[in-house]
Amino acid sequence: MNDQVLLATASAILNRATQLGASLAGFASVADLKRAPSFTFAPKMPNAGDYLEVWGNDLGLEPGKTAWPEHAKTILVMGVAHPEDKPEMDWWLGLENPPGNRILIDLAKTLCAWIEETFGIKTVHLPYRVEKGGTYLKDAAVLSGLGCIGKNNLLVTPQLGPRIRLRALTLDVVLPPTGPVDFDPCALCEEFCRNACPRKAFGSQIYAPEAYDQDLLPGRDGRFFRTTCQLQMDIDEIPLGAPGDGADPALPTIKYCRNCELACPVGKKVK
Repeated sequence: MNDQVLLATASAILNRATQLGASLAGFASVADLKRAPSFTFAPKMPNAGDYLEVWGNDLGLEPGKTAWPEHAKTILVMGVAHPEDKPEMDWWLGLENPPGNRILIDLAKTLCAWIEETFGIKTVHLPYRVEKGGTYLKDAAVLSGLGCIGKNNLLVTPQLGPRIRLRALTLDVVLPPTGPVDFDPCALCEEFCRNACPRKAFGSQIYAPEAYDQDLLPGRDGRFFRTTCQLQMDIDEIPLGAPGDGADPALPTIKYCRNCELACPVGKKVK
């Protein structure tokens, strides 16, 4: 394909993603993404292998490493809005995928079929978990121009703030990247997100740049402790079986804490 055809193809795919329900979408180079901060940090992270034990290591991955589909050259990242008044989009009912994730799965599957049928481009719908062949979605979203990593360690977008859920697919053709963009609302922010954390997961610097040979670390400056954050997630597990839950009472429902996310003023409508 020549440059003009590539641009037209990329534009058509992004338009189709929006028509199918994506709130935001963008492209990034797989080669660039492999050098992004999470990809270089994760293998060095203490206890990086913990999630391999939890989710299984059927791909034989080393801790923190990712597996890329053969011939993957471009990644398309899509996001759907997760409004404050729809918390159930992120709830796990037992082992059932959250509603928001099901929306993204359907979107990705439909878009993959359309891309292959329309353009003859081979696609691969990536699973969510890195351990299962997924990717570091926040880094991919940054390189796709969707936003930046905030002090809450979440993707922060101009349109929706951090109230967005992500999914991705790869293509076997090089399409023009749509990012990154010059956007950083956190530089002079009062840290509403960090102050809202019930577990003080941002209370001190856990990771130092000199120990990892990179400046951009979790929480931007190493002030995000995943283990402490997980303590709140564990608290947010409640037994099922209550009226109206409609799920197996032997399994928990997980209603994730969103305090740092909802405290962020970016993307909120001004009253």
